[in-house]
Amino acid sequence: MNQRKDTYRAALQRGPDTTAPRPAKVAQLHTRYVRVTIELDAALPRDLLRWMESPVSAIVRAGAAVLQRL
Repeated sequence: MNQRKDTYRAALQRGPDTTAPRPAKVAQLHTRYVRVTIELDAALPRDLLRWMESPVSAIVRAGAAVLQRL
């Protein structure tokens, strides 16, 4: 049990990784017993738009073709 507590405390004392390739938005929550760090990738919205662009455009083209036939 003590080893687990020591490992947990050592992990809390560790600093953030410096090998992050892109800047991230960081939100931290500190209480007496819990320390939570949430990192959000700043490029996520741009990546989502890039990934969703072709499926959405394909759906729009298919819908336009169906509406033209009606």
